[in-house]
Amino acid sequence: MGDLTNPKVIKLKGFLFLVAGILASVLLLIDSPNLRTVALLVIAIWSFCRFYYFAFYVIEHYVDPGFRFAGLGSFLRYWWQRRKKGETKD
Repeated sequence: MGDLTNPKVIKLKGFLFLVAGILASVLLLIDSPNLRTVALLVIAIWSFCRFYYFAFYVIEHYVDPGFRFAGLGSFLRYWWQRRKKGETKD
């Protein structure tokens, strides 16, 4: 499957991700309507957003400016290859 290039389809895909996230959050809160669930959900969403930012922006602009990521799979391959070569001290 090739790269997605149609702007309308890209926007639709983004909107569907938003709808899926809202639906999953609402169903989780309906299943367990308490403050702890809300707090954990907020922390999880915030943490995943920060990881996504790290995987794309921080790595690309500060760690390895020559590398361009195509997705989270690309980031994981990049990290694994660097780790196998012994380039990181993680």
